[in-house]
Amino acid sequence: MTEQTIDAAPPRRTPTWLVATIAGGFGLFYAYAVWNALSFLITFASAGPLTGLGWFVLIFAVAFPVIAFAAAFALGFRRPAHHFLLIMLTGLSLVAVFWLNVIAYLLGGPSVVG
Repeated sequence: MTEQTIDAAPPRRTPTWLVATIAGGFGLFYAYAVWNALSFLITFASAGPLTGLGWFVLIFAVAFPVIAFAAAFALGFRRPAHHFLLIMLTGLSLVAVFWLNVIAYLLGGPSVVG
């Protein structure tokens, strides 16, 4: 009985142009979330003085899409294209759920305007 080793081909990397295209396409949606949160922050800040919690929630709403994009990109850019696409979509879904929570909290929760 002899053991045969089968040399598996090294996994193929996703082409750089495809990674850039997927990241760029999703980056537009993440950038829209940042822009929307920034607009909301400016609107609330100009309406009256915000409490500390209000500032924190609104500033974190601006920062969260950037953090989610960076995390999704770091987790997925070395994976196959369809995995990368799903990871970016999952991150965008988390951003959407977080944004809906921020809206619900600010419009229906405790007052964040002092």
